[in-house]
Amino acid sequence: MTGETESGALPPGPTRFDRVGRRTPRPERAASGGQARVLLYSHDTFGLGHLRRCRAIAHALVARNKDLSVLILSGSPIIGSFDFRARVDFVRIPGVIKLRNGDYTSLKLHIDIEDTLDLRASIIHHTAETFDPDLFIVDKEPLGLRGEVEETLWMLKARGVPRVLGLRDVMDDPDLLGPEWERKNVLPALSDLYDDIWVYGLPQICEPLAGLEIPASVTRKMSYTGYLERRAPRDYSGHGPAAKFDAPYILVTPGGGGDGEDMVDSVLRAYEADPALPHPALIVFGPFMHSDRQTEFLARAERLPTVDCLTFEAHMEALMERAVAVVAMGGYNTFCEILSFDKPALIVPRTRPRREQLIRASRAAELGLVAMLRDEEARDPTRMATALRTLPQQPKPSERVVPGLLDGLDNVDRLARRLIDRPRRPQPLELVERRA
Repeated sequence: MTGETESGALPPGPTRFDRVGRRTPRPERAASGGQARVLLYSHDTFGLGHLRRCRAIAHALVARNKDLSVLILSGSPIIGSFDFRARVDFVRIPGVIKLRNGDYTSLKLHIDIEDTLDLRASIIHHTAETFDPDLFIVDKEPLGLRGEVEETLWMLKARGVPRVLGLRDVMDDPDLLGPEWERKNVLPALSDLYDDIWVYGLPQICEPLAGLEIPASVTRKMSYTGYLERRAPRDYSGHGPAAKFDAPYILVTPGGGGDGEDMVDSVLRAYEADPALPHPALIVFGPFMHSDRQTEFLARAERLPTVDCLTFEAHMEALMERAVAVVAMGGYNTFCEILSFDKPALIVPRTRPRREQLIRASRAAELGLVAMLRDEEARDPTRMATALRTLPQQPKPSERVVPGLLDGLDNVDRLARRLIDRPRRPQPLELVERRA
């Protein structure tokens, strides 16, 4: 017997599963006080975007639901630098990085990349199996890095656990995203492995799957939530305005910093060319900027009385709240913060290896939410200095009415609660295996 009645129906009450997915009786979760469980997966090979998005969602869910706990699976090497609310925790899987030729290598372990990927997949599967979530949310990569989450998705489908793919507002140019998803065999996964697809944005700004041949059955799963609002911690006592100056500052942030050197260089060139710029600049390099470039930029900033620098700040929301304006590359999280704190912003988007930031910034500039300079324009010190001089006077995002712009976290909570409260619909393992 596998826990089913003679008629084949599931017995009443919760069930648990053995290692191959067969149903066996599972006791009530009395020890955890009946807490619902959400598992979030973020592959995090580079940068801060995926981790910070998952952290914002996790914190919002536990703030709105006292009966809920969230566990984050992340490959970020600096996840331990962030603080987490009560009932939010993380499992750190071995990190990998993407090389310039497109290959991956282990970040810390001196072992073969295939062994690293096998280890990551095993940890992901075992964590999901043991944590036994009531909802599984996958960030951006439908099958995970190199397919590492696919087996876990099939296992949770057999258990009847709802599975959600969360997408940012822009993925990439369709001409690039289409071949990538075809190579990764993504479309069958969207059809077979996911109950819902949440887009953390609005269709009137960007549609992440526009231009792709998406089946109607997949399109019906999509819900646009709005952008994910951010708030500054009320008890923050960190850096604040830089020690060099006491005036309102322009915050310069390249996100994780791994590909933001050109933007930082352009801002420094502008202050070097025009020392009379009316507002000082606080530059936060990001933890992934190359140390040699950080050293160079720090030396240049030392010679400028109105420029100061930080290597990393886990509470960027607090720095942005205090800023008079923002210069950024326009990644998803920074864009959410610009909208949330209603800051005049100048976006200098990257165009390689993805065009995501350019697509987002171009559309936001068309709507009057931000100003934009292309990289080649920003390299002109005179043009950048002019943009910095006028930046604090440009319209704030709130002066453009976009209904539902920052409703993302409320809608994520509503959609998550609906799935968590839905009775599980386990499937016979044999049926799932045939489909797989």
